[in-house]
Amino acid sequence: MSLPVTSMPIILIFDEIEDFIRNANKEMFISHHFKKRDRLLVQPRGGFPTYKKMFELYEEFMKADIDVLPLTIDSNTRLNDYAMAQKMLTLSEENEMDMLNGYPLVNHGYRTTRKMMTHFNKPVSLRHGTPDARLLVETALASGIFEIEGGPITYMLPYSKNFPLDKAFLYWKYVDKVCALYSTLNEPINRESFGPLTATLVPPCIVIVIQLIEMLLSIEEGVKSFSVSFSQNGSMMQDIVTSHVLKKLAREYADMFSGSDAIINLVYHQWMGAFPRDKNLSDSLINTNTVIAAMVRADKIIIKTRDEAFGIPTMQCNAQSVANTKYTLRTLKGLPVVHDAEEEENLELEVRAIMDAVFNDPADTLWRKVFNTIKNGLIDVPFSPHIINHNEVITIRDESGNIRIIEKGKLPLPDRCFAYEKSKVNLPESKTEVINKIIHDIGAML
Repeated sequence: MSLPVTSMPIILIFDEIEDFIRNANKEMFISHHFKKRDRLLVQPRGGFPTYKKMFELYEEFMKADIDVLPLTIDSNTRLNDYAMAQKMLTLSEENEMDMLNGYPLVNHGYRTTRKMMTHFNKPVSLRHGTPDARLLVETALASGIFEIEGGPITYMLPYSKNFPLDKAFLYWKYVDKVCALYSTLNEPINRESFGPLTATLVPPCIVIVIQLIEMLLSIEEGVKSFSVSFSQNGSMMQDIVTSHVLKKLAREYADMFSGSDAIINLVYHQWMGAFPRDKNLSDSLINTNTVIAAMVRADKIIIKTRDEAFGIPTMQCNAQSVANTKYTLRTLKGLPVVHDAEEEENLELEVRAIMDAVFNDPADTLWRKVFNTIKNGLIDVPFSPHIINHNEVITIRDESGNIRIIEKGKLPLPDRCFAYEKSKVNLPESKTEVINKIIHDIGAML
């Protein structure tokens, strides 16, 4: 088949877009697949600058029996620099070299991209990292991409230093409104939060709180399908505990905030930290991640590749990781449901205490309450580069690999919970030894 030529961005024709979404095949909506609850959906990452290479990547994924296709966006588009994205896209096409680290969707335009999306007729997930994703998301929906990742916190605190957080809340409020509006035409547009955050010793209570907040902000605008997520943190048992508390409280808070009709899904990210340079060890890590995803009863797993330590993986390596993950999942039958009542109780108390602090803020809207809570340090993400984040929370691993809070900063944790956290860790005597241990714990999988 002939491939279309890339064009500059074109004006969105909203009547035509509504008609397209209204008549789109339900197989393109991940929310349609989530409703079935019949298998754990497998999704890789991946994005190339040219239409031709993106199409070829999808062909490789289809050979591996992919469940969800990714569309990873380039860095210039993430920063709303469409002129530079166009320049680099043109160079990529002329020289057959990848001058961008993803697909410049706005520059390709929705009519061009839609041909690819409808050809493969699979759910596609938009992966980007954009504080102001308004135009990008409108273009994605018009293209047939019906899962939108990100949010005002998860795409800000891990990625940005200076972008105003209050503006991010308002821009993502618009995104949620648009997703809710188009959800009335066919199957719901699925919104997904980015649970890994900085992927650097983030305690589960912070991960869960931010997931709940972004879920509630989306539900407030009318979103009916939402995916909360988290990533492997280095302890299988802590991941299992996190999943139980996250699923329980997501449903509870959704029901409390007029979201009883919203479908809540659980997404598990394979290890987001540094990968070993030994590719055999990387394979082992990926397989372990897959087992954990099955143990936590995730609805979707987002996978890595054995080339993770060396840069952007090849199409073939990425597709092979999909095939390997699906094979591993087929072998995992009858896994038991595992609980740790003491850990789950402690984590739940921590999450509820922070959520109470959010709701007790005197601001008149939820997003302003959350903004103030972050500004005041009551929500604090370790190793965030953003200037509004306090970076006073210090975490470390215990002997079982669990992430523990040893300095809580201004987190409103109950005294008994903080005492429990500290009781699990035997800290070295000197500050230098503590720092060395934290550095070691960050690279726990190397």
